Amino acid sequence: MEDYKIKVQELVKKLNEASDAYYGGREELISNYEWDAMFDELLKIEEETGYILPDSPTQNTGYEENSGEKEAHEFPALSLAKTKQVTELQKWAEDRAIWLSWKLDGLTLVLTYDNGKLTKILTRGNGTIGSNITYLKNSINGFPLTIHYKGHMVVRGEAAISYTDFELINDTIEDDDEKYANPRNLASGTLSLDDPEKVKERHVHFHAFTLVYLDEDILSWGERMSFLEKEGFTVVDREAVTAVSIPEAIERWTRKVETGEMDIPVDGLVICFDDTEYAASGNVTGHHAARAGYAFKWQDVSARSKLDHIEWSCAASTISPVAVFEPVQLEGTTVSRASLCNISEMERLGIGDQCVLEVIKANKIIPKCIAVTESSGEFQIPDNCPVCGAKTEIKLSPRSNTKTLHCTNPDCSAKHVKKFTRFVSKSGMDIDGLSVQTILRFMNEGFLSEFADIYHLEEYADQIRQMEGFGDKSCDNLLKAIEKSRQVHPVNFIYALCIPMIGIDAGKKIIAENGFDGFLERMDSRQGFEEVAGIGPEKSRSVLEWYENEKNRSALKALLKEVTIEQVSLAAAEDGKCKGLTFVITGDVHHYKNRDEFKAYVEAAGGKVTGSVTSKTNYLVNNDAASTSSKNRKAAQLGIPVITEDEFVERFGE
Repeated sequence: MEDYKIKVQELVKKLNEASDAYYGGREELISNYEWDAMFDELLKIEEETGYILPDSPTQNTGYEENSGEKEAHEFPALSLAKTKQVTELQKWAEDRAIWLSWKLDGLTLVLTYDNGKLTKILTRGNGTIGSNITYLKNSINGFPLTIHYKGHMVVRGEAAISYTDFELINDTIEDDDEKYANPRNLASGTLSLDDPEKVKERHVHFHAFTLVYLDEDILSWGERMSFLEKEGFTVVDREAVTAVSIPEAIERWTRKVETGEMDIPVDGLVICFDDTEYAASGNVTGHHAARAGYAFKWQDVSARSKLDHIEWSCAASTISPVAVFEPVQLEGTTVSRASLCNISEMERLGIGDQCVLEVIKANKIIPKCIAVTESSGEFQIPDNCPVCGAKTEIKLSPRSNTKTLHCTNPDCSAKHVKKFTRFVSKSGMDIDGLSVQTILRFMNEGFLSEFADIYHLEEYADQIRQMEGFGDKSCDNLLKAIEKSRQVHPVNFIYALCIPMIGIDAGKKIIAENGFDGFLERMDSRQGFEEVAGIGPEKSRSVLEWYENEKNRSALKALLKEVTIEQVSLAAAEDGKCKGLTFVITGDVHHYKNRDEFKAYVEAAGGKVTGSVTSKTNYLVNNDAASTSSKNRKAAQLGIPVITEDEFVERFGE
């Protein structure tokens, strides 16, 4: 057999195996950088020889597994032609009106509406057959369940998870085998879950990128997007451009990614014709429609650097390796660190005690080591946890055959990072600047082991200022936020303690009945809180069991030396200005510190705050009273008054 046929078969096999893992929400086998390089190599051989296998990824869209029932798409969901050359986009566009938008890195969904109601959600699947996940319609944000338009309508968009939510979710998964490689991987895995409540917790958001079909004739893509926006969809960002202005627009949009402005994962840009009739008239291959659009993927810029050392960072139960190397310039920023994921990845790359690394910024954001040269010696696996000093052990995942390093100490503080993220959250101590990643870094540096240590971080200010991603301003802002949190509402403090089963509502009931001092006294005397309305024996027992733990009592005492608990009364006002009224609060607020504070005032004044507009709602509070949001439209349908925050204060304020 000719050499090129063997090479094609090898590339097709590797690419399809990698796609299967990628679209199936499993651990990545190769990076996007490596996949693109292999794909380009395969495409070049196919074009030169004409030898194309039926299962070649150049001929088929990716396919994700899903537990939903399989259904044929009404309109095939094909891939776009791709390029890394701006000149190709200009040639494709010619002199026609075109639009530029993001190529979001998530999972494509197709939504169908009939008679003003959402009737079906399908995943893209293989482009012609997808999985029916309509049962998740209440678990995904970004689209309305009902619309004004009563005809038949089909909308295509991308379901994505933000980097912020990805880091929060991934860093609190204790089983390393269950972690996700990136936000797209997490989105795919999430939409394969059968439990709608679990999916809802992942904050998956739908971004419409095309109106596939409408009974009416709207022949402009831009007008179609505006139509969807008015109907209540989150629509992908877009800009009208021409072949002449494409280079400048792409450069400007790319800077948004390079500077970290984008929290939604993207892996390129898309251009499409404004004339939807013309766009639909092109030829169709098994892989894409010629005029449907063109995807632009960035040229990956790599740099070589000498490895300085391997830093082992403990997060949850896993100790992960991080390559620290001589600083290099990548995509306009200085980079000196990149995750190596696990021991198996280090072995695959050929990491040595001394070596030269080739590094990229995946999707222009995440530093990633893609190759190793000039390697000598062997890397050393630490015998002790960097956080608590306990013995470590290597585990082999039965599912992915991946070797990972773990701390054997069940009480290692790094295993309780979930509690720290709850402690600093807005509902807790409200300390801005302490992200999951920052908390983990501080733990690995030895700065944090219990909650009270947060109030002594100023002792490490000089070291923090020198850490990558910090500086004088960010360090000072963090210390100011910590100082501000020393004055805390008792309900927020109780929430921050991470007592099982005790959230904000339970905290309010306990404080309203006993006050904070009474809360402490009842725990000391083991009286419990069974008689408090809405608490009951199970929650009461949970509080007492928490307090019986010596470490929890010690942590509480240490915290009470650092903070001042505000003296408040949460007794419901008998004649409060909001008594008997139900409010929905949406959008930004300015009179109150945040919506939680706004809600607290309403409840203290005898009112109630809910999350959705219904016939029982008395007022919708929205500072953008003219907004066409779904809540405003619902209020208009039901005849419910929409008032601004200033109007609320004037009528119901103190």
